[in-house]
Amino acid sequence: MLFLIEYDRPSGSLIQIQTYAAEDSVTANQTRLALELDRLHMTSTREVVILDAESAAALRKTHSRYFESLASLANPARRSR
Repeated sequence: MLFLIEYDRPSGSLIQIQTYAAEDSVTANQTRLALELDRLHMTSTREVVILDAESAAALRKTHSRYFESLASLANPARRSR
């Protein structure tokens, strides 16, 4: 499963997430490129990425920075998990 993520770095906010089947990788990449081109006119600090994971739960575990607040990620108790 492919996940297209748009993320705002300064605010630590997930802007959007779209899911694609693995066989739709061409469509996912075209959408990613269109988003990146659309954001060029903005002085944007947004990331637009495509990540491959078995499930949304697996993605949240391996790429938690896209889903958790900056404060949560900085919490020392969280790092000890």
